[in-house]
Amino acid sequence: MTITISEAIEEMVAEIHIWFDEQAKRTDLDSIVQRTTLQMGIFNDILLDYRPGRTTVDSADLDLDDSFTSKNAGFLTLEEVRTVIQPQLVEVVKGKLEQWAHTPLIDYHFTFRAKFPTTEGKLHLTLLDYVHEEKRQQLLERVHSYVDEKVENGTYPTKPLESFFLTRHLLDVNLFPELDVARTIAIFNRIQELNKSRPEALAEHRRNLIHALTDWAENQFLPQYYDIQTSTYRANEYTLKPGAVLEQRETQHLDENENQEQLAQPIDLLLYGAVMILRYEPSYSKPRGLNFMELAVQLGSKRAVRMMDEGSGTFAKEEIIVKNKQVECKANDVYSLITIHIRQEEASAYEQALTFIIHLLERGFPKHYKIKLKSSDKQYLPIKGLAKSDTHRFFANALQYAELHSLLEQYARKAIEQFEFYADTEGEKNCMTGSYATFGLGLTDEQYFPLVVHYMNHVDDEHQLVQDKFITVFAEKYGVTTHSAPILVHCLRRATDSLKLKTLPELESEDKLALLAQQMNGLQPYEVEHVLYPIWGKVEKLATLARKADGRRKELLLELLQAAGK
Repeated sequence: MTITISEAIEEMVAEIHIWFDEQAKRTDLDSIVQRTTLQMGIFNDILLDYRPGRTTVDSADLDLDDSFTSKNAGFLTLEEVRTVIQPQLVEVVKGKLEQWAHTPLIDYHFTFRAKFPTTEGKLHLTLLDYVHEEKRQQLLERVHSYVDEKVENGTYPTKPLESFFLTRHLLDVNLFPELDVARTIAIFNRIQELNKSRPEALAEHRRNLIHALTDWAENQFLPQYYDIQTSTYRANEYTLKPGAVLEQRETQHLDENENQEQLAQPIDLLLYGAVMILRYEPSYSKPRGLNFMELAVQLGSKRAVRMMDEGSGTFAKEEIIVKNKQVECKANDVYSLITIHIRQEEASAYEQALTFIIHLLERGFPKHYKIKLKSSDKQYLPIKGLAKSDTHRFFANALQYAELHSLLEQYARKAIEQFEFYADTEGEKNCMTGSYATFGLGLTDEQYFPLVVHYMNHVDDEHQLVQDKFITVFAEKYGVTTHSAPILVHCLRRATDSLKLKTLPELESEDKLALLAQQMNGLQPYEVEHVLYPIWGKVEKLATLARKADGRRKELLLELLQAAGK
């Protein structure tokens, strides 16, 4: 069937009307924008994706670019789209904006984009870029007022929702055509300072900062110098444009405590964003931060070269370098690397190195770091399946010294954080920071059982399984006792389905079995089943054992089955 241009336009116009009519039915418009003075409207963009018979209009790109058949795709020419279709669609959207722009439905800035299958391939166009000047001026006044009262002169924590909007506004070229880099960075630092007493909120504020900086870097700053190939499933690919030259005045090291007036170039904002990513984002985001650094180097930034060699400049020199006759330590937060040279194999050398690491973590050094170790000692934990890395070896070496155990526990509690993994582990050997110290101490003395529990409470069992290796050795060492049973069960709750302890011989004892059964009190049935699986496998096997047992043992096995909801 042949589709005419008139029919295509009719289909597209109908979808535009449907989208606006659906939004008009909403009853929550006022309540949404009343959450903060920094939100002028809900929608700032819509995308029309013309697909004959399946056209969509949405505020998000649904990414429905599957191939079109030759019968219903590609019949439009570029000329027809630009001279016939675009004017008519823009007229319709303008009419809708005249009706709704003054309401909370539409933000001060609104873009109308579209995708068309043409004879020359898929065409992506921005058909309309609309700015409501009255709303823009009102928003500017609100931003200035908020920054003055709540940030620069504020003394109380701020709301993450406010930083979500503020960070984007400060980097919005429609609001601030001339980007004040120094003041922007100072505001971002001040937001973090105001919220440092609320760790969870601070993390959310930082995510907002990083998201806004990333969006600015990838969509405003870097496109000036690079051709960018984007992909839904891969990192962006950047190709330096011919003749691209970074014109800037070189500045000093980036330091949150320095005079921010020294930071006046857009490249400084790119590097600031890179450091934020490297310091505060999970390890899987690290490549993006490093990429920003490398792109700045390609642009000729001497400061970027210096940062990659010496670190971001966030830390004072005495914090990242220790050198004496016993030990030499150096840290680079850009690469999340700590280099340690043990000159004298003695407790004092490892104590200094551990203190060095703890201080760095307390100051915000990336937890997803790795250690490059130079040492004549080559100790490893008695746990099969762990990475034979320098990081592992350092902590195993330090564990030999009993006088350092309390310091190792202090380190572990500072390092442990869900979703943070040592940078030199991956796959089956991937492990959370603090793992080696915790495992070693947990196998050394029962006084460190609380540390093991703390560790297991933070394990991301979807992305690591080294806890299984530890649990196997823990069970072999301590068995089932009054002290070990609660810890063993707590560990098993974080085990993966690949762990097989085999039936613990001790559980042939009714007393030991009773100790295990006691630990099921308060657990959900699915948790009980998860704990029992590494010991007996599927509950059907346990049921078979219960049928064959008698007396007290039968009662205990049935008690376990009941706790598992069977």
